[in-house]
Amino acid sequence: MASIVFDASALLALLRDEPGAEVVAQYIGDGLISAVNLQEVIKGLLRREIPIDAAVAMLDALHLDVRTHGRDDAIAAAKLYPLTKEFGSGLGDRTCMALAISEGIPVLTADREWARIEIPGLKLLLAR
Repeated sequence: MASIVFDASALLALLRDEPGAEVVAQYIGDGLISAVNLQEVIKGLLRREIPIDAAVAMLDALHLDVRTHGRDDAIAAAKLYPLTKEFGSGLGDRTCMALAISEGIPVLTADREWARIEIPGLKLLLAR
């Protein structure tokens, strides 16, 4: 069973060797990610002009447990909007948070703004 849900910002910090990468590296092989957040990571790599095949290979090497985002997941994430809107949280953020709440495990993020968000049942670990 996984012990962490990865936010896109955490994996991008690892893959770009940014501050917090060493914290994220500790959880590789033991984490989940939503397919929505996986898309965000791929987009972040493409923005840096990493070819799609290389981006996918980088992520495959991390052996992530990728979870689908179905109807109930979408509703759970949407319910978080009133609690997160003032912090600028988007669809990917809420998807990640909802997955962590559903799984009952912490979410690992590199986004410091998340530390200000108070959501019942959401546990956070900050990478930086």
